[in-house]
This record gives sequence, C-alpha cells and structure tokens, in this order.
Amino acid sequence: MDLLTDLSSILVDLGIPHETGAHTDPAPDTYAILTPVDDTFAVQGDGHPLCEAQEVRISLFCRRSYLALKRRIEHAVLAAEMTITSRRYVRFETDTKYHHYAIDVANLYHYEMEEQHGSEI
Repeated sequence: MDLLTDLSSILVDLGIPHETGAHTDPAPDTYAILTPVDDTFAVQGDGHPLCEAQEVRISLFCRRSYLALKRRIEHAVLAAEMTITSRRYVRFETDTKYHHYAIDVANLYHYEMEEQHGSEI
C-alpha cells in the first residue's frame, strides 16, 4: 500500500481530476496535483523498520471558490484515518486565475521486508 494510491482513490471518489507531479492534459477549472513529500522508516531497537511513514502534498487548483471542495477533501482524508499535517492557502495565480491551496497528508504503513531466497541475511 502507498499513500499516493490511497489519495488517488479518494480524489477519484470525489470526482476531482488529478495527476502526480504535473498536469499533462489541458487544465480543467478544478484539478489536483499529488506530490510525494517524504518517505521515512520508523526504526525499532533491533535496527529493522516496522512501519513506513509517507507524506504527500495535495495541491488543489480552483478557478472558483475552493472552500467547499477543500472541506470535502479534508473530510474524506480524515474518514480514511489519515493525518493532515498542514493546510495552507498558497496564492492566487494571477496569470492562470487559479486559487492554489495545499493539503499535506501523512499515513503509516506496516513495512514488510521481502525474503531474499538463496542468500543469508
């Protein structure tokens, strides 16, 4: 499991067009860009990771009011038991007429090391 996939599913359910990294198609009036921010391991006393913390930024771009859509995204993320680490209005982009709002989301995933057949660890 990974956070990009989980957030992509949420945005599909909400009917929000989105891509990872950059929008390649002509941009609609509302869309989102998912950008990986951080992947870290929580290391235990034995030096082996048990879980992976992932963080992704949802950059929401809207030509009209973004407030209701932002709340729908926040509610869906929280209902999926993910953590919102930051929310901020970035700016109004005068050249494109988009409001840009960022929501940073983090989640923990159980980490399993793949077995390496034929070699000793």
